[in-house]
Amino acid sequence: MNRPFMDIALEEAKSAGARGEVPVGAVLVRNGEILARCGNQTRASFDVTAHAEILAIRSAAAALKSERLPECDLYVTLEPCAMCAAAISFARIRRLYFGAEDIKGGAVINGPRFFDQATCHHAPEVYSGIAESEASDILVKFFQQKRL
Repeated sequence: MNRPFMDIALEEAKSAGARGEVPVGAVLVRNGEILARCGNQTRASFDVTAHAEILAIRSAAAALKSERLPECDLYVTLEPCAMCAAAISFARIRRLYFGAEDIKGGAVINGPRFFDQATCHHAPEVYSGIAESEASDILVKFFQQKRL
């Protein structure tokens, strides 16, 4: 695990929050090189699939001209949802590092536990709790501001 990559994901989350997006950030890395860094863009693009993870996978796949990313690691500030977990699996991401758990919408260690299903063709190595308090604080502050 490389903490600086999660720090960059946290920067992307803060940027997303500043734009009014749910503050989630993702960084996709291969051999120590950042291939993509993204924050959520669902509101700006009017696209429910524009989660940070999906955008990072799309960007890296385009850069590498491959739909499979088996030598890549994904750092994301929040536990991926079912849609993002499926994309991570289909892209054959090697390792997933994430910060805060998502008890309501997460699908890795909460909810459907996508990678534990018999129908899952590829499960990455999963490491949770990376910069968890920082990732959680960004989300909590964002939603507190929304409620004012």
